[in-house]
This record gives sequence, structure tokens and C-alpha cells, in this order.
Amino acid sequence: MSYGVSAALQSAIYQALSADTVLTGLVGSAIYDAAPTGSVPALYVSLGPEDVADASDQTGHGARHDFTVSVVSDTAGFLTAKQVAAAISDVLVDASLSLSRGRLVGLYFVSAKARRVQDSDVRRIDLKFRARVEDS
Repeated sequence: MSYGVSAALQSAIYQALSADTVLTGLVGSAIYDAAPTGSVPALYVSLGPEDVADASDQTGHGARHDFTVSVVSDTAGFLTAKQVAAAISDVLVDASLSLSRGRLVGLYFVSAKARRVQDSDVRRIDLKFRARVEDS
């Protein structure tokens, strides 16, 4: 197993999301590598947790990265957050991302969970994706 591709994968995901005109039309530049502190935008996207497991085989080192991309909104209802979540999914599912290290074999949607955050007006959608990578 190799964790060596993790930073390259995260960077490529962030770049793909930031470069998408549909997504940036919805959230502007409010796409973060980590949830912002202090005053936060009413609607933003944040890269979240990642779990990595070995996926090496006879052809070489590889890993399976399960990661979360979150949409957070204080807009009433879930419609706006779901539109942003759909745009994220459109960008990432089956994406052909170029990595600075290693190679992306595939990128897949796994699940999503939409909920209110602790009895507040904040809505959050956590989208889970799986990336299979090979490290050279």
C-alpha cells in the first residue's frame, strides 16, 4: 500500500471543483480544503475526512481513498444545497483527473447524507466518494 498519492488526489479534486463553472456559479469561490473559521459564507463546499485502504495487486502499489465532500448552507430548505451537491457529483463521478503523483484508476459516488445541523437552520450534505489510485 502507498499513501503517497493522497496529497496529489486531494489537490486534483480541489482543482476540478474550483474550475467547474456550474459549481462556481452556485457557490462562487467558497470551496475550501478545510471548513472555514470565523465568519463563514451562507453556502460553501468543504473537502472532508478521508479513509484509505490498501488496494495493491500484482501489478503494483495502489490504494482506495474514501473521502467526503460537504455542502453547508444556511438557506431555508435543502433545494440549494442539493443543487450544489448535484454539481459536485457531476464534476467528480467518473472524472479523469490528472495527478501530480500516481494515476487515478476510477472515481465513484458511494453515498450521501442530508441533514440539519443540531436543530439549527444550517443544512449539510455529506457526499462520499471512492477513488482507486495506483502509485508508481
